[in-house]
Amino acid sequence: MSVNKEVYLQLKKELDAKGVTLVAVSKTKPVTDILELYELGQRDFGENYVQELAEKQPQLPADIRWHFIGHLQRNKVKYMAPFVHLIHGVDSFELLQEVNKQATKNGRVISVLLQMHIALEETKFGLSESELEALIADLADVPLPNIRIEGFMGMASFTSNLETLGQEFQGLHRLFEKYKTLKTTTLSFTKLSMGMSGDYQLAIEHGSTMVRIGSLLFGARQ
Repeated sequence: MSVNKEVYLQLKKELDAKGVTLVAVSKTKPVTDILELYELGQRDFGENYVQELAEKQPQLPADIRWHFIGHLQRNKVKYMAPFVHLIHGVDSFELLQEVNKQATKNGRVISVLLQMHIALEETKFGLSESELEALIADLADVPLPNIRIEGFMGMASFTSNLETLGQEFQGLHRLFEKYKTLKTTTLSFTKLSMGMSGDYQLAIEHGSTMVRIGSLLFGARQ
């Protein structure tokens, strides 16, 4: 299945009106599908696997903004450091240090989001609020000049219970509001990435500025 153009154009119009960034989740999708959306004007694409991202990037237009939205291992950062636009899932100070190191090697400042643990499920990655406080304290002691922390990312529970989802999104938005006044050379909380194909509208109601949408645009995963 290729791209659902009508759905894309309607969704883009809806999100643009609300000032929300659409990240088209293109993992497992062929380069031809990505190009179809690119030709409709889409520039932000999200990938979950570093190897797949590193293979696709040279085959596609240079002005695509690549978002890494999967769980990132330190030893993989170097493969996308030359070009990645935003890393959504940073959940440790050690990973921040590695991103900073690879950004420095490439003469870049790399933007990241801190992944917060908001779901009930234990399997989801992310920082607790106390771990977030410790990480920010570490940053004060060990400056990382080649990264920019631009906000938070959260993955809600895999549930159709709107009350549960709403509470999780609300909790992350509350944290975002608390930290967005904190501005340093490394910290500038302007982005809140939460919401996917099934729950993006609820996420936006709770303050999301960026949604990650795949199946609505590309159909179910291969």
